[in-house]
Amino acid sequence: MATPAQRPTEGPCPTTPDGPEVHPVDQKLRPSRLVPAALQHIAALYAGVVTPPLIIGQAVRLDTAGQTRLIAASLLIAGVATLLQTLGVKGLVGNRLPFVNAASSAGIAPMLAIAETNAPGGQLPAIYGAVMAAGLFCLAVGPFFGRLLRFFPPLVTGVVITLIGVTLMPVPVVWAQGGDKNAADFGAMRNLALAAFTLVVILLVQRFGRGFVKQLALLLGLLTGTLAAIPLGMADFGALGSAPVAALPTPFAFGAPQFQPAAIISLCLVMLVLMTESSAGMLAVGEICARETDGRTLTRGLRTDGLATFLGPVLGGFPTSAFAQNVGVVSLTRVRSRYAVAAAGGTLLVLGLFPVLGAAVSTVPMPVLGGAGIVLFGSLAVSGIRTLSEAGLDDSSHTILVAVALGAGIVPLAAPAFYAGFPAWAQTVLGSGISAGTLAAVVLNLFFHHLGTRGATCAAALKSS
Repeated sequence: MATPAQRPTEGPCPTTPDGPEVHPVDQKLRPSRLVPAALQHIAALYAGVVTPPLIIGQAVRLDTAGQTRLIAASLLIAGVATLLQTLGVKGLVGNRLPFVNAASSAGIAPMLAIAETNAPGGQLPAIYGAVMAAGLFCLAVGPFFGRLLRFFPPLVTGVVITLIGVTLMPVPVVWAQGGDKNAADFGAMRNLALAAFTLVVILLVQRFGRGFVKQLALLLGLLTGTLAAIPLGMADFGALGSAPVAALPTPFAFGAPQFQPAAIISLCLVMLVLMTESSAGMLAVGEICARETDGRTLTRGLRTDGLATFLGPVLGGFPTSAFAQNVGVVSLTRVRSRYAVAAAGGTLLVLGLFPVLGAAVSTVPMPVLGGAGIVLFGSLAVSGIRTLSEAGLDDSSHTILVAVALGAGIVPLAAPAFYAGFPAWAQTVLGSGISAGTLAAVVLNLFFHHLGTRGATCAAALKSS
C-alpha cells in the first residue's frame, strides 16, 4: 500500500451554471479532462488487476481458455466494485470518493497455500469457498471495524505489506526462467535475457518518462518485451484466435465452492488486513480531497469490499480491496472527481465482457511477465518498508515485533516443508507467509501494546493521586 500523499493546495470549488458550489469530488468533468484522468487510473491499476488471475491460473494449471476467463472476471469485478464505490447507493454501499477497488495481491499467497493442499480439480472450488466466506466476514465485521483499527497500527500493516512483496517474489523469478519448471528450456539464457530486457525498459521509462508516459511504465515494458519476443519465436498468439470476442461470464465455471475451515481462517485473516488497507486508503483520499471521511463512509466502503469479495467467486473473482496506487494518482493529477474514477471502472467492466482482451494479456510471454513482476512485487515490499519507517522503529519493542513477525512470515518461503508434520489446517494457515506473519504481528502487538496496559494506567493514576 502506498502511504497517504500530501494534501494538495486547495483552489476555488467549481460551480454549476446556477451558481451553487460543487465539491471537487462531485464535479462532473468535460470529456477532454475525464478521458485522460480515467486512462491514468487504468494505467496505474491494470497490471495489478491481472496479476492475481495470472498467478493463480498458472498455479492450478489452467489452460489458455481458463486463464482468459479468470482475467476477464477480474477485470469485470474490478469495474463493478469501482462503480459501486464511486457512485454508490446512498446510505447503503459505496464511499462516493475517487476510490478504486479490485482484486488484491495480498490474497495470492494464502490462495496458493490452499491450492497446494487440495487435489487438482478441487483447488479453485476450495479457494472460492474461502473467498466467499471472507466476504461474508467483511460484511459482518465492517460496521464495527473502526473499533478494531487500533489492533492494526502501521507497525502491523507495514509487516504484512512487506511480506506480501517478499513472499510473492519467487513468482516472477520462476516466470523469468520460463514459467514451466518441467520445460526443457526452463532457465535458458534467452528467457533470462528477455526478462532483463523488459526490466530495463521499465527502468528507462521511469527514468526518462514524464507525466502520463511515466504512469505507463509497466504496460510499456510488457508491450515492448512482447514485441521483442516475436522474432525470437517466444510469443504465442494462438489464444487470440480461439477466444470469443465478447461473452458473458459463466457462474461457477470452475465448480461449486467448497468451504474448508482452515482455508477460511487463512483468508479471513487476510481480509482483516485488506479492511485495514481500505480504511487507510479511504482516510487518505478523504484528506487529499478535503472531504470528511466518517465512520459511516468507512462502513459503506467496507461493505462494498465485502459484497465484491463475496459475489466475485460466482464469476471467478478473488478478494477485493483498495488500490493504493490510485490514491497516488488522485494526489498526483489533482483530479479529485469521483466520476473520473467511475469512468475507469466502467472501462474495466467493458474490458471484462470481451474475453479476447484477457486472451491478449495471457499471450504475454512468461519471461516478460517475470521482468515486470520483479518491479510490481518489489514495489509492494517497498510500500511496506515505508509504512514501517513511519511506525517508529527506534523503539526496541517495535524492533522485536517486526523482527519476529517478518521471521514467521519468511519461514514458509525459506523452508517450504517446515510445517509438513503439522495438521492440514495448520499447514494451510501457517504455510502462507502472509497469514503466519499477520498472526505473529497481531499477537505481538497485543502483547507489547495492549496486554495489561489498562491495569498499568490505573496503577499510575492511583500512585499520582
